[in-house]
This record gives sequence, structure tokens and C-alpha cells, in this order.
Amino acid sequence: MSDSTTRRNALRGTLATAALAATATAVTPADQAHGAPADHAHGAPAGGGTGPHIGILLYDGYSLLDPTGPAEILSRLPDATVTMIAERRGPVRTDTADVAVLAERSLAEVDRLDVLLVPGAGNRGTVEAMNNQALLRWIREMHRHTRWTTSVCTGSIVLAAAGLLTGRRATTYWASADYLRSTFDVTYLPQRYVRSGKIITAAGVSAGVDMSLYLASLIADDDTAKAIQLAVEYDPQPPFDSGDASAASPQLKERALRLLAASQV
Repeated sequence: MSDSTTRRNALRGTLATAALAATATAVTPADQAHGAPADHAHGAPAGGGTGPHIGILLYDGYSLLDPTGPAEILSRLPDATVTMIAERRGPVRTDTADVAVLAERSLAEVDRLDVLLVPGAGNRGTVEAMNNQALLRWIREMHRHTRWTTSVCTGSIVLAAAGLLTGRRATTYWASADYLRSTFDVTYLPQRYVRSGKIITAAGVSAGVDMSLYLASLIADDDTAKAIQLAVEYDPQPPFDSGDASAASPQLKERALRLLAASQV
């Protein structure tokens, strides 16, 4: 490679870095129109961003993609701070127990958020979260001040157990729809994500990515959300057309649930 070619490549890299920095720090009229983030005088999440403070709740037995998919999207918002939060600081294991994500803050350390996201879990994790009164109280307290309260998968059942979905429309994991509908005063909609006031619920697992892109458009604007989608190259083209429960055979549904049950602890 010649010296001139090397210099051109280095220059391209410098320009790209400068462009990315400008994008990350720019404040558009649309950003201002959505208002400033809430005052975090106490219990601010980790990080020093001046944009929205986004807290993602972790609890034992959550499904890995539920918090991490949205974190990938929402952490790209200009000046946003994304913090993993749990009852105690430290690693929190997923429903398979093979992977743990680090919670940087405990519930007691966070008393105000702009955005709260509650992930779903396997049966054990969901039931334990539904019956964890300290966790439900904290969710209710956060919801009082959030701009957006969100969930992925069976996280909507946890929101319902906290009393936040009463009389609302919501979605959840397809196999949990009947439970959500029959146990709580909730109108279930079989959609990828559903907005009801300031609450946005997503369907199962991967739907959290779609919901997060929609949320990014509400926090910033459509162009920012589109840019984030391109930045992470989210253009799903799965090899099989089998992700819609309404079109799946009873045999495929049964096998899917058996696989989940066998992989969870």
C-alpha cells in the first residue's frame, strides 16, 4: 500500500470519527420538542449522559435478549445513559443460568428514571418477580416519574402484577396471552408492540428490538431511529417464516415450548 493511499484511508477514518462525534452531540429541534429529561437529584443511574436516563431492570431468570436487545438500540440515542438495575449490584443470571449480565445499580440507588424497561423471563422468573413486593413497589414508584414505562415479553405480566396495566391494552409473549387476559383487566393485542399512554409493551423476546426502535423515534425523532437501525444493521431476514404464533401449527408451538422448558432452570 502506498503512502498516499495510507494517508487517504487515515483521512477517511478521521472524517468518519468527526462525523460520528458531531452526530452524537447534536441537539435538534425535535430533541428539544420532546422536553428535557427528568431531574435526577437523587439516585442517578450510572454514566454521565445529559440525555434520557434509561433503566433496564434485571431479575433472576430473565431472558437474555429481552434487556440486551433494547440496550443495544437505546444506548445509541444521543447522550442517553443506559443502566442495568437489580435488587442488588452484581451479576444476574438468565433463565438458562449460562449467562449473567452485570447490574451496576441496586433498586435502592435509583429513585428516578426517564425510561424504565422490564424484561420477561421463564415461568420461574416471571412468577418470582410477580410475587416480589419490593420489586413491584419500586416499579410503581419509577412509573410515577417516567416519560416511558416499557416491557418485553412476559415483562408485561410483571407490569400488570404491579397494577400498571389495569384497563389498558397490551401485548406479551404469545403463550402467555391467555394468562395476561384472564388474570388481569388487560385487553391483549397480538401485535409486535402496543402503546397505551406512556406504557409500551412488546411481544416475545426479539420484539423488544422493534419496540426500542419505535421508542427511539419517540424520544428523539424518526430519522434518528432510522439511523440507529442502520447503524446496528437491523434488517431481519430469517431463514424460516415461523416466528408468528398465529400462523404456527399446534405441533410447532408444542415443540417451541418444550425447547424453552428444557433450556430453563
